[in-house]
Amino acid sequence: MPSTTRHDPAPSPSLSAVGRALPPHYASQEQLIAALRDLWATKHYNLERLEDLHRNVQVGGRHLALPLEEYPALATFQQRNDAWIRVATELSEKVAREALSRAGLTPKDVDHVFFVTVTGIATPSVDARLVNRMGLREDVKRTPIFGLGCVAGAAGLARAADYLRAFPKQTALLIATELCSLTLQREDLSIPNIIASGLFGDGAACVVLRGAEAPVSGASTGPRVVGSRSVFYPDTERVMGWDVVDTGFKVVLSAKVPQLVKEHIRGNVEGFLAEHGLNRKDVKHWVAHTGGPKVLEGFESALELEPGALERSWKSLRQVGNLSSASVLFVLGETLEEVDAKPGDWGVVMAMGPGFCAEMVLVRW
Repeated sequence: MPSTTRHDPAPSPSLSAVGRALPPHYASQEQLIAALRDLWATKHYNLERLEDLHRNVQVGGRHLALPLEEYPALATFQQRNDAWIRVATELSEKVAREALSRAGLTPKDVDHVFFVTVTGIATPSVDARLVNRMGLREDVKRTPIFGLGCVAGAAGLARAADYLRAFPKQTALLIATELCSLTLQREDLSIPNIIASGLFGDGAACVVLRGAEAPVSGASTGPRVVGSRSVFYPDTERVMGWDVVDTGFKVVLSAKVPQLVKEHIRGNVEGFLAEHGLNRKDVKHWVAHTGGPKVLEGFESALELEPGALERSWKSLRQVGNLSSASVLFVLGETLEEVDAKPGDWGVVMAMGPGFCAEMVLVRW
């Protein structure tokens, strides 16, 4: 049984809408394998191993920032990052407008924009580039966050909700835009880079969050963000991340990730829920980052989830791959649209990423 009820001690921010966008260029996994086979065959790489690694991640295909034939011309970090700035800005605007439309709001209603990414850099940041393009107010506040990687979707939700508790009459956008294909290191024949080339895709998501006292809009209110918890695992900095090299971002990806999930996530989630007078059986809806088959299996086994509890995460992984920070927001959007949640239902949004760390967000319908 749950411990002493804490639940929702104060009015909490709500999730009003989630917008999602994918670049128009799509390639099946077989097309991508063929392109990489042609590239890496000249390096005398074990091509059968390449194909095995790509098929093991269970991704059917991915959307790409650019047409597949344009990637060979990207020889320098500057060329890749220039392409990132252009496409990331376009995709961010598209997804922000979609989310605001779903919420029954306009750009003038936005008080704060949180922008998360790990696949490109820009100063002014992408959120600044959206101010004129979208007609945001000149007093809009902006918080660009770089470096959290896959965990940033859940962490961004938590930080935006924290802000809205302090300013309950305001509205915030969380935009997560990742163009993982532009980070591929073609000369890197390491296993982590080969896995990353088969797992990560491109996409953007935007969540509209509203303070508890924000004016009512035309759209219905979604679940409220009741609480969050961050967990940092000591001495794990080399588990996941980037090495910044002359040609851009070189992936750091340890085989220890699934084991860290299995060792820690149950205790992390149970401790977090206990703070709110809940246990795992009280949670009806699980929204998990699509970290890959072994990560999702680790979530399922460690948390003893019912069959199908993470089906939306598995589906997203198969259809579009791991979109880094945007992934968990894609699954969140599908959950809000597809699940027949009842008033009082509890949900947990969870993701893990560079640090190595975890972020958990508790929501209630």
